[in-house]
Amino acid sequence: MNGPLKAAGIAAGALMAGAGAATIGAVTLFNRVIPRQDGVKVDTSEMASEEQWEFYQRVIQSRKEWFLQQEIEHVTITSRDGLTLCGDYVPAPKDPVGKLLIAFHGYTSSRMGCSTIAVSFLKRGYDVLIVDARAHGESEGKYSGFGILDRFDCLAWIDYVNRRFDGKKDIILHGVSMGGATVLMASGLSKMPENVKAVIADCAFTSPYDVFAHVLERDYKLPPFPIMNITDEICKRTAGYGFKEYSTLAAMSKTTIPTLFIHGKNDRFVPMWMSEKNYQVCTAPKDLLLVDNAKHGASLFEAPELYENKIFQFLGKYAG
Repeated sequence: MNGPLKAAGIAAGALMAGAGAATIGAVTLFNRVIPRQDGVKVDTSEMASEEQWEFYQRVIQSRKEWFLQQEIEHVTITSRDGLTLCGDYVPAPKDPVGKLLIAFHGYTSSRMGCSTIAVSFLKRGYDVLIVDARAHGESEGKYSGFGILDRFDCLAWIDYVNRRFDGKKDIILHGVSMGGATVLMASGLSKMPENVKAVIADCAFTSPYDVFAHVLERDYKLPPFPIMNITDEICKRTAGYGFKEYSTLAAMSKTTIPTLFIHGKNDRFVPMWMSEKNYQVCTAPKDLLLVDNAKHGASLFEAPELYENKIFQFLGKYAG
């Protein structure tokens, strides 16, 4: 997930010396992080040790193979700013329960990264829709939205489901990392339909500003000012949004949708305090699962039974 950001941090650090270096570093940071990345770029060291990753890969591959054997329909929608967004709809293979999961992946991943959680829901009778975020996978877009733009895309996908099924499907939102921030930010929208019954946010950051500033300080010992401030202005002019324009905390302060927060205790990329803060601020029915030994985005793989049991107990209580 964060390979481009690490590279940007290295460049920014090297360029801090000399006149105008902060501006050059900010431009470098923007160019390495915000525009569309070519292909999936996941820094597995943020997710697991080498030994853990070998085990996780077996779990991921097994679930992906099962997912690909299902009845998959490719679907598209148009975003509010005219982008074609792509996804895959999969009906429950048996015993449908009249509910549908929409799943959102993390930064520089793609919708197939959601196939692991999709399997958990499909086997329990849920329909599933996994989607490519803007500027990811097959979806159009020049710039990543880091949840701030994606929250409106999330609403567009919900509207698509409601048009297709006449509003008769209860909807669950699930997201990991950037996808987690997306579903949390979306839950703060005033137009959120009533049939969105629950939100599950796994290792969500509070805002793009917060997570970028954290990595700059953690890995390169650089303070947010002035690089982050300059990069923020560049993003406003170029990509159409600012890093502090919205946050999960703003959304959580007014949401009414039951929300489950999940975070790995060993996550050093998106620190655990971000989920804890989201949980504290959340005004809706809520719960928090912190997973031992799990690094960034790895809670499902580290403790699959605990992860799934927590989710479906939560849904049984609040979205049954």
